[in-house]
Amino acid sequence: VMVCISQDRTWQTGRSSAQTDTSLFSMITCMKNWVMIDTIAGAKASAIIYSIAETAKANNLKPYDYFEYLLTEIPKHLDDTDRSFLDDLLPWSPSLPANCRKPDKSEVK
Repeated sequence: VMVCISQDRTWQTGRSSAQTDTSLFSMITCMKNWVMIDTIAGAKASAIIYSIAETAKANNLKPYDYFEYLLTEIPKHLDDTDRSFLDDLLPWSPSLPANCRKPDKSEVK
């Protein structure tokens, strides 16, 4: 996994250094669990899953619910040749179901 951080330690998306540090710490603490990955394919799969989870978090989604939604919706389109449905599955898509989104702080009371 390669991470690119600018000199002021922010992501290109404008994340603060605290958010960057949190994401990196999360990745580093998980590394001890990755010793069981002994193939290139396994490492690639783990990197993809980790990337999706972190992108979901960065877009204020609940990773578990987002993965569940992806694993429910993608099989419905396996025979499609048109991949435009993928746009609706991206973490920043406004068409994601509400249960995938974390409630706004103003909504939590």
